Amino acid sequence: MDKDVIGHNTAGYWLVFLAACLWGTNGTAQALAPAEAQPLVIGTLRILVGGLALLTVALLRGAFKDGKRWPIWPTLVAALCMAAYQLFFFAGVARTGVAVGTIIGIGSSPILGGLVGFWVRGERPGRRWAYATALGILGCILLIAVGADIQLDLLGIFLAVCAGLAYAIFTTASKGLLETHPPDAVMAVAFCLGAVFVLPTLFVNNLNWVVQPRAILVVLHLGLLSVGLSYFLFSRGLRLVPVATAATLTLGEPLTAGLLGFLVLREPITLPAALGVAMIFAGLVVLSGFNAKTPRSQGAKENQ
Repeated sequence: MDKDVIGHNTAGYWLVFLAACLWGTNGTAQALAPAEAQPLVIGTLRILVGGLALLTVALLRGAFKDGKRWPIWPTLVAALCMAAYQLFFFAGVARTGVAVGTIIGIGSSPILGGLVGFWVRGERPGRRWAYATALGILGCILLIAVGADIQLDLLGIFLAVCAGLAYAIFTTASKGLLETHPPDAVMAVAFCLGAVFVLPTLFVNNLNWVVQPRAILVVLHLGLLSVGLSYFLFSRGLRLVPVATAATLTLGEPLTAGLLGFLVLREPITLPAALGVAMIFAGLVVLSGFNAKTPRSQGAKENQ
């Protein structure tokens, strides 16, 4: 394997992981929002502000000057799936609780990402990806579900799985668009169109709390950092790693969220929770050995 390819894949690994770490600040930021803040409204404002930020960056960097045509279906699929993820995830969490909804929504994304990447793009993740994903999902269960009041709601579970599938399809569609368009342009288009699809939710919910200074800071953080900066990094990393790898790297989100819960929100540190953090970290370390190889060459080697 050429050293430049290995270096590029390593860079892609870290770019996606850093993006996931920024997503991990979402829970802490929402916990600091006013009590009357509604999660669905926060999610809508997050992608609206983030989409405008990404569009501004894309325009300033001249990302739309290449004159290339945008394929209609992949573009619409990416935007619709980003919007659908917001709706499915928050609806699933509302029915089945934060613990189960988050575990299923985040935990199903790597698995579904591997399947969608294989089906659409012919990517073969290999055994390292499977080990890393299994460790990460088990870590999520320990980190999020320990001590939680578990609610088994079939519709809520289904909605959470739909959220994971929506994100997996978004990642796959975005990777295809990144092969022909600049990353700034791809993310700007996906998020701005996605924001249009979920914008009606702002007209059926109470928005009085949004004008509070603390709420403004939360929305700006979520929009500018957990969308704008994170997807600036994610789009560049996604060009360099397979869909399955990118999906598994998103497990850096619960890892960061758990650490911030301990350090910022002063949540109690239990042995199972600490073990969960360690398992997620171990899974990401295992995956780092995979990202230095191309999907097909890795799969061929492991099957020998």
